Amino acid sequence: MSRSGYTLPVFACASAIAAVQWLLNRTCSQKVEVDLIIPPQTVEIAIDQVAGLLPNMALAITRSDPGDNLDLTCDTPIWVLVEWLESSSQQITIVGGEGLGRKSNGDPAVYSYAQQLLQVNLLRLLKPSEHIKLTIIFPEGRALAERTSNAAFGVVEGLSLLGTTGISQPLSAPGQLDACLEQVRLKAKSTDLLVFCIGENGWDLAQKFGINPQQLVKTANWLGSLLVEAASQEVKGILLFGYHGKLIKLAGGIFHTHHHLADGRLEILTAHAAQLGLPTSVLQTIFNNSTTESALQYLRDLDAKTGSSWVEQLYNAIALAIDLRSNEYIFKLTSHRVNVGCVLFDRDRTIITKSQRAKTLLSQLC
Repeated sequence: MSRSGYTLPVFACASAIAAVQWLLNRTCSQKVEVDLIIPPQTVEIAIDQVAGLLPNMALAITRSDPGDNLDLTCDTPIWVLVEWLESSSQQITIVGGEGLGRKSNGDPAVYSYAQQLLQVNLLRLLKPSEHIKLTIIFPEGRALAERTSNAAFGVVEGLSLLGTTGISQPLSAPGQLDACLEQVRLKAKSTDLLVFCIGENGWDLAQKFGINPQQLVKTANWLGSLLVEAASQEVKGILLFGYHGKLIKLAGGIFHTHHHLADGRLEILTAHAAQLGLPTSVLQTIFNNSTTESALQYLRDLDAKTGSSWVEQLYNAIALAIDLRSNEYIFKLTSHRVNVGCVLFDRDRTIITKSQRAKTLLSQLC
């Protein structure tokens, strides 16, 4: 059975608690209790190290444990430096240190759940007259972030404290595939139209479209297995809702989308651009971009400059390829015909394109 772990905000909070406890009591805790808030439970988190640096400053370190998850942040150290402030407009001031990413507006990439977690747990330890500054540091964060899609969603120079819960479900662990398959079987009993949401962003955006949550399935990276299972359950239509940098792999026949197993995104994008007849210099620029998101922005800038419509043409072709390859994949393995359509969005959750089949499915779903 797969083992759950905790999300990065939980470990940052644990480090902060340990550092505050040192400032208050001069004690070096080996474990601290963290109220996860979501879900409503308290857990013990091991502290790797804690030390006072100055009378008014302490540093504590934890190590990430996401459970049985193919997560590149596993065992990465999380440092939190806490220092007393004489006065401040806020009782708790959060600062981004080395390896903690920055949002597009320059703020540290500490999102609402992490903010709430820190506020709730630390305010219990402080008197109303006490003010502290937290500096959150990921020593390995800058290097690790280069292997994530953070930059695609506007986070640069490091990792983000993102999440809506304290529990890290092992969605990428092989043992969790059975749970995803069971979700498909369960939902297929009450509907013959399903929406596969690739990750949290797809899940959130699909709900904003007004799609019934009973028709949504969060797929993680096992798209091939789940497409086959849905067809075996006699589902008639499947809408794929996902970030273009993830779903583009299907256009190349890659149906397990975890980056540990296969990539090829820029190669697929370049191949479809060549098929459309884009100039060689443009193809070279696309291929040499660092991410599909930056390649998309390059093409958008080119369209604005030249009056071309390469983005529309290219992504319509990619969406069509995703639909066709998905249908072929299902038929090859099950002999069933399923109507598969896709919706692709960018880092700002702006829709890039909807395939023709997706438009038909959306009219039935919404």
